[in-house]
Order: sequence, then structure tokens, then C-alpha cells
Amino acid sequence: MVVMNRKNLRSLAAGVALLLAVGALAGCGGEKKADDSKKMVTVGIAQLVEHGALDAANKGFVAGMASKGFKENENVKYDRQNAQADQSNLQNIAQRFVSNKVDLICAIATPTAQTMANATKDIPIVATAVTDYEVAKLAASNNEPKGNVTGTSDMNPIDQQLELLLKIAPQTKNIGTVYSSSEVNSQLQVDVLKKLAGDKGINVIEATVSTVNDIQQAAHSLVGKVDAVYVPTDNVMASSMPTLVAVTDEARLPVICGESDPVRAGGLATLGIDYYKLGEQTGVMAAEILSGKGKPQTMPVQMQKEFKVVVNETTAKRNGITIPQDILAKAEIVK
Repeated sequence: MVVMNRKNLRSLAAGVALLLAVGALAGCGGEKKADDSKKMVTVGIAQLVEHGALDAANKGFVAGMASKGFKENENVKYDRQNAQADQSNLQNIAQRFVSNKVDLICAIATPTAQTMANATKDIPIVATAVTDYEVAKLAASNNEPKGNVTGTSDMNPIDQQLELLLKIAPQTKNIGTVYSSSEVNSQLQVDVLKKLAGDKGINVIEATVSTVNDIQQAAHSLVGKVDAVYVPTDNVMASSMPTLVAVTDEARLPVICGESDPVRAGGLATLGIDYYKLGEQTGVMAAEILSGKGKPQTMPVQMQKEFKVVVNETTAKRNGITIPQDILAKAEIVK
């Protein structure tokens, strides 16, 4: 039996206390790490309106997030909202996200991103289906946003789309274009088209609309004046292509579109954006921000680099248009 004096007892007690403290800290650290790995974040997804392109971007965003470890109902919850093309709805959605203090907002389409950006300067916003962030006043520049908004651009290869149009309809001297007067990105695309067409001696005639109710009249105003029609990526037009096509089919006018969804809805062809893949890019960017690997202020806006040709075979046959074989060879054919 060992007899310990008071000094030794005090030393032993201090040592035990120190070991217990270290063990407690290690235990706390381990628990914190476990909690961090299971931390649930909330992401608000705001979509302007339902149509194929924006729906695809929405799905792609969720897939992109999942590819980086943010899986729905495991460590991320989505608050999905659709404004049905109503500005007051957009404002209400923005207030909802701000009040609920979501961790990040995914804004789909330019008007959506603008409304979200006006509502908060603190919550990170990652947008998609926006053509030019600087022109839309969402960022100081596309290369260095500086604010709380970044994302992906759906800027089209308009030069290549014009070449596609001229291969299909080489006799074209006048191109008509129909787009929403309220969408700055649509105007930007038309301005680019006018410059490119002008360099080739081709005239561009514009017809703008405010709502879907104006499309039929706008389309009729072009009949007899143009040889083909170009439709930019425009939310009003994308949601109501059958109205436009009813007029252009009757006049047998080829319609080249900014992306594939309007082609599936009756347009003739495109060399354009894949909105699902664009959404995936956006989701990856959002995951980087949520993981602390990036900030909107310094994260450049990303562009899609690969585009695909899509041809509507049924529309071509209905209008008596022969698509050159070299285009068909590399195209996705829809009916």
C-alpha cells in the first residue's frame, strides 16, 4: 500500500482534471464536426414562369447541387416558388426568402434575379437564364460581380444561329424578330443580330410584344415583309410559341429560335443552349458558395461553351422546307 502526502494528492488531482478537460474538448470537437456534416441549409428557388427551358434549368440546378454533395432532404431543403410571370408574385417570393433567412437564392430568369437582388444585398444569389449580368444591372461586371449576385449566362451563339438560318433559307434578305419589350436581354440579343445581319447586307425588322396577347398581331405585321423569323431566348415567346407558329406556318416562314424548347413547340431549328446543363453549372456554383469555397463577389459569371443543333422535322415538312444534309447529320431531330 502506497501512502501519498497532500502534495502528491494535489498533483494527481490536477493531472486527472487536465485529462478530463482535454477529453471533453476532444469530444466536443468531434460532435461539432459531426453536426457540421449534417447541417441542413435552405435554398430558395424562384422561377419566373413555367416553360420548358426554365423548368429544365430548375431541375439541372438541383442535380448540380447534388453532384457536389448537397442532396435534398439530407442536408439541403428547397423552397420552390413560381411567380407565373407576375411581378407582384416575384416581390412576395423575395420577401418570403428574406424573412425566412434562406442560406442562398437560385433566381431563374432575368426579372427574377433583378427582383431578388433588389430585396437583399446579404443573401447570396446565384442566377441562371440571364443573358448579361452587367447589362441587367445585376453585377458590376460579368468577370467580377462585386455584389451578392453571380450565376450562369444563356447568351446565344447568335453569329452561328444566323449562319444556320442562311444555310436553311439562303435567299433571306429580311429577317423578322418578335420579342418582349420588357426583357432587356432580348433587346441585347436583337441588337447583336442587327449588327451581324447588317454586316451581311440583311435587314432586321422588329416586332415587340408586352404580353402573350400581342404575339399574333406582331407576327402578322411581319408577314409579307420578311423571309424568315428569329426568336431570341425570351420568356414571353417561349411560353407561347404555338401562337407565333400558327402565323408563321401559314406564311411558310422558317423560324430559327434561340434555344431548343421553342423548336420543340413548333419552331424550325436552333443551335442553342442546353438549359438543363446550364442549370447544372449554376448548381455547382451554388454548392461552392454554400461550402465556403467561393463568394458571389469574386465568382465570375459562367458561360455555356457547347451548343447543340435541334431541328423540328414535322415543322420542316409542314412548311415545305428542305434542311441541308450536313445540318441534319449533326442535329437532334424532334417531331
